[in-house]
Amino acid sequence: MAENEQPGNNKEGKAISAYAKYTGMAFQMIAIIGIFAFAGYKIDEAAHHDTQWVTAVLSLAGVFISLFIVIRSVKN
Repeated sequence: MAENEQPGNNKEGKAISAYAKYTGMAFQMIAIIGIFAFAGYKIDEAAHHDTQWVTAVLSLAGVFISLFIVIRSVKN
C-alpha cells in the first residue's frame, strides 16, 4: 500500500509546486505593474499634469516588463 501512495504524493507534490509557482508569478506581475503605476502617479502629481500620461506610459511599461518576466520563466 505504501508503494501506491508514493506516486500519488509525487503527482500531488508537483501539482502544488506548479500552483505555487504560477500564483507567485501572478503576485509578481501585480507588484511590478503596481510599482510602475504608483511611480507614474507620483511623477504626474509632482509635475501637476492635467492628463496623467506618465502614469499611463509607466503602467504599460510595467505590463510589458511583467509579461516578459513571466514568458521567460515559463520557458524555463
